[in-house]
Amino acid sequence: MPNNPLPVLIYRSAFSATENDLATKMERVFIENSWPPQWRDGIYPFHHYHSTAHEVLGIATGQVDVILGGENGHALTARTGDVLVLPAGTGHCRISASDDLLVIGAYPPGEHWDICRTPATTEVLDRMRRVKFPASDPVTGTKGALPKLWTA
Repeated sequence: MPNNPLPVLIYRSAFSATENDLATKMERVFIENSWPPQWRDGIYPFHHYHSTAHEVLGIATGQVDVILGGENGHALTARTGDVLVLPAGTGHCRISASDDLLVIGAYPPGEHWDICRTPATTEVLDRMRRVKFPASDPVTGTKGALPKLWTA
């Protein structure tokens, strides 16, 4: 996995787990903060990364154990209401999940994700370098952590 020198952002309990229709609430907040959602599903059970987009994963229901950073990466558990923001190139893989897992996947405007499973080539690294820095944080907007921590 090429990973990325930019930090992964982990928001624990960014949304209330008791919210009615949390998936729709997450989608609305992501849209308001310029990270339009592109899918509702789970997380792939194989190591992969995206070379063409930064990704936000909102856990709308359930629980998931993931590895971030590739096979020798860091394992963590994300639960309903948590949000993960992965910079382009960050390896991730589902280890296990509850039966009710529902994840909201969103990306900055104009970014379209690919799926890469092999070591990064020069071409892949060039694609990653061309991914723009988002103008806002998907959870907290322009005053959030992302604009401060992800600087060009």
